[in-house]
This record gives sequence, C-alpha cells and structure tokens, in this order.
Amino acid sequence: MMVNNQGGPETYLQLEHSSWHGWTYTDTIFPSFMWIAGVAMTLSTAKRVERGESKHTLLMHAIRRAILIFAIGLFLNGFPFFTLAGYRIAGVLQRIALGYLFASVILLYTKMRGQILWTFAFLLSYWLLMFYYPIPGVGAGHLEKEANLERYVDQIVLGDHIYKNDKYWDPEGIVSTLPSIATVLFGVLTGQILRRSNHHSDRAARIFLSGNGLILAGLILSAWMPINKNLWTVSFSVFMAGLSSVLFASCYWICDAKGYRKWAWPFVVYGMNAMAAYIASSILERLVDVVKIGDKTVHHVVFESVFAPLFSPVNASLAYSLAFDLIMFAFAYFLYRKRWFLKL
Repeated sequence: MMVNNQGGPETYLQLEHSSWHGWTYTDTIFPSFMWIAGVAMTLSTAKRVERGESKHTLLMHAIRRAILIFAIGLFLNGFPFFTLAGYRIAGVLQRIALGYLFASVILLYTKMRGQILWTFAFLLSYWLLMFYYPIPGVGAGHLEKEANLERYVDQIVLGDHIYKNDKYWDPEGIVSTLPSIATVLFGVLTGQILRRSNHHSDRAARIFLSGNGLILAGLILSAWMPINKNLWTVSFSVFMAGLSSVLFASCYWICDAKGYRKWAWPFVVYGMNAMAAYIASSILERLVDVVKIGDKTVHHVVFESVFAPLFSPVNASLAYSLAFDLIMFAFAYFLYRKRWFLKL
C-alpha cells in the first residue's frame, strides 16, 4: 500500500522497484507474500487432514479459492472502467492464485521429498528455458529488457493484454510463473519445518539457518542469472525465499519463543484481513486517481494542497503514502473490531 500510493513522482529509492537487475526493499514484498502463503497452507492443510477431510475435498477448495483470487485480480485490473480492449490478464493476485493452486496440489499428493524435487524442477525448467530456448531473430540466453523469453512469450500469448507501463511484456507474465510457484513451495517446505519440530527455539533456529543458506545460494546463482524481480529469476526466487525465512524466523523467535507480542498488534490487524485491505486499497487508489475536483484528480489536489507545502518533494510523497496507510489501517481496524474477516 505504501509503495503503490506515493504522493508525487519523487520517492525514496527503496520505495521503488528496481528498474531491471538488482533489488530494492519494494521487490521483497511480493515474493514474501507468496512465500508466507506456502507456510500457511501447509499448516492449515495438516489440520484439516487431521480432522478427517479428504484430499478430494481439500483439492476442490483449493481450486475454488484459486478461481476466486484470480477473478478478484481480473476485477481490480479493470476497475473502474473495465475497458475490454487491452484488458490486462496477468497480475499480482492472478500469480498468487496460480502459485497457490499448483503448490496445493503438490502439497496434497507428495511428501517432503517430492516437494523438494518439484521446487527444483520448477527452477530448473525456467533456467533451461531462459538460457537455451532460442528467440527468433535474437537467439538464446538473453536477459535484457528488450530481449528475453518472457517478453517473447507474453507478446505471442497475451498480446495487448499486458501491463501497460511496460507495453511489451508483463512482470507477472507466463514464463516467470514457474519460479514464482517455487517461491510458494519454499514456503511449504518452511511449513514442514514448523510441523516437524516441537520447540519454538529449535524451529526458529532451523528456519533461520535454512534462510541464510538460501540467501547464499541466491547470491551465488546471481553470478549466472542476476536477481531480477521483473523476470522472477531463479536467483530472485531463491534469494527472496531466504530473506523471507530469516525475517520470519526472527519474528517467530521474538513473538513465540520469547513471548514479546504486543508490538506486533498493528500487523495482526492488517494480517487478519490482508485480502480485504489489499482490495480496498486498490479500489481507493484507482478512485483518487480518477475522480476529479475541477480539472485535477483528488490525488493531485490532496497532495499539492496538504503535503507538498509542508515537506520536501520526496518526504511529501512519503507523507501522502503514510496517510493513505493510516486510512487503510482504520478500515482494517473497523473490520477487526467487528470480527468481520474476508475468507475465500
């Protein structure tokens, strides 16, 4: 919400996506979301199996949930005008839906060894495609913005239905879905660590160590395939899974092993309704950029009249985004107090 709702064009570097190779703080958010989905599904699926629910029932629920998440993503892509020409098909929620669905099937029908093999298979298949599938007129092995397999496939399959800011390829495109599924599976494997140990400190230590191992592996792999969120490269998938693991292990140790939980309350409010907050923030973001007061949008009027006079350009942008976050927190807190939780 903070990243997507900066007030003006000047922002802090870490609140922008990396233009191509490399990464910023902003680039860690999406893979962490997919990673934690893998952790959560492992724990929830285990509980449901223990209650006696069949794999068929769990699979049907996973399919239904994936369809709903994908459909919400399509809705947000078109809101508020829903112009069919050039309607974007891919998106954040669509990628989460696909990653969740594939990981759910693998979780239901394989053991931990199979899950490791599938994670490796998704990463290896992407690596082989990106480096060895020849692009007509260009050749194989290219990872430049103007020439890569992701762009080539998106242009053929999606055509005009891609992310308009990039015009020729989609950051949540087809080929890069493969390593993004691996990101969810890394979360699944972390969930298995949580289930296989009975002591909080032991769990935190195992996840922390495995996370550092993944960070190191991602950095090594980046010598051949750079860390790149736009392409969701193998090194990006591995490195971000490592960062997520280390952050999770640290929070788990503080909150569960040591019992210091009060500081995390605002995150609980947001986290209990993460999907509702995301949907509401996306809708509000579009409305303030469309609705006009005179000849200027609400976004522009509020930023120029309230924040721009008080701060430097970069801090004015940050202040606007923080104010937006506070509004969304009030919305999430209202839902939390009412005990209204969006469940798909």
